[in-house]
Amino acid sequence: MQKRLLLWLLLLVINSSAALAQRPSFRIARLKYGGGGDWYANKTSLPNLISFCNRELKANIAPQEESVEPGSPELLDYPFVHMTGHGNVIFTEAEVQNLRKYLTSGGFLHIDDNYGLDKFARREMKKVFPELDFIELPFNHPVYHQKFGFPRGLPKIHEHDNKPAQGFGIIYQGRLVCFYSYECDLGNGWEDQSVHNDPIEKHQAALRMGANLISYALTNF
Repeated sequence: MQKRLLLWLLLLVINSSAALAQRPSFRIARLKYGGGGDWYANKTSLPNLISFCNRELKANIAPQEESVEPGSPELLDYPFVHMTGHGNVIFTEAEVQNLRKYLTSGGFLHIDDNYGLDKFARREMKKVFPELDFIELPFNHPVYHQKFGFPRGLPKIHEHDNKPAQGFGIIYQGRLVCFYSYECDLGNGWEDQSVHNDPIEKHQAALRMGANLISYALTNF
């Protein structure tokens, strides 16, 4: 009887440890901003990126993203926040202050222009960092050289205005706090291939660059 009890306790410990090991280590979020823009665009993008990162980076991210408003105290719970859309963006003064607090305290924001977001994203981020500008990152920046190497910078996923893909950043006290992918459309590339009929090479390139962004966010704070 005593041996059976000891065996049961041992199995309980093992099973409990396994359950804890499977519990997600953290979550990532999509920014739910105001102004009328479609912050919810690309429904399958983040779940696919999360799945890729869990497989390739062993990241243990919760399988579904959360949504978080820029003024919410919960913003600080997420090491990586993704912002996308096609239209208008408006941050209130309280949201501006909260976003700045988040980004200067170790948070990371990825803005992905899904076409039409550019002028609004630049305008609103200038409110968050009036003393700073977006700068184009050189191809040797660490964000392009995490697990996956991108010696020529961002991959070009969708055409938009037939301009080259560009990666811009806001750098605060030496740290990249916001990465802005322009004329690239990484989020579309993360989506199910059936959505845009992208070739597998573009789909994989987009996921790899997305994984680099998450890897950078987790190791540079």
